[in-house]
Amino acid sequence: MMLPLPAGDFQAYLFDCDGTIVDSMPQHYRAWRQALDEWGCDFPEELFYAWAGRPTADIVAALNDQQRLNMPLETVTARREALFQQLLPTAVGIPGVLHHIDDAHGRIPFAVVSGSTREAVTASLDALGILDRFDVLVCAGDYTRPKPDPEPFLRAADLLGVPPRSCLVFEDADLGIEAATAAGMAAVRVPQPRQG
Repeated sequence: MMLPLPAGDFQAYLFDCDGTIVDSMPQHYRAWRQALDEWGCDFPEELFYAWAGRPTADIVAALNDQQRLNMPLETVTARREALFQQLLPTAVGIPGVLHHIDDAHGRIPFAVVSGSTREAVTASLDALGILDRFDVLVCAGDYTRPKPDPEPFLRAADLLGVPPRSCLVFEDADLGIEAATAAGMAAVRVPQPRQG
């Protein structure tokens, strides 16, 4: 399915990664479940999708607070990352987004703006054979305020040398759409292929 784009003379495309370029949300959720089950932590699927786009460490901290647990942030995030890397080969690209990447590659610059680690983003794009198409990667650790704050998108625009108003964002998560809007950027909502 071809995703319709808003009208405008866009000079850069900014893409979220998980759930936008790569249909990796099911793999992310399975990795979360396995890592959190080891600590007796509950993470309902609805909450997982509601929190899409939040950095991993923020999610662990929030679950600790919510469930009065004391999971070590670095241990749980590293375990979740390792489990995700094992599951990643089963992820596929999202056709409507890949079409726009193929169509516009070489004409305008691209950036990935993600709440995931640089390792996860690199592995995801590499698995699809498209890592070399992205001029900039802005990942967890590259900014201080995650989505829905506009900082990650504004950083990507700055690194590309493109004014925010000339960027088009591709996003699947509410937090990402909020961040794009706050950054003064037009956005395309990417429908999630499935949940569950």
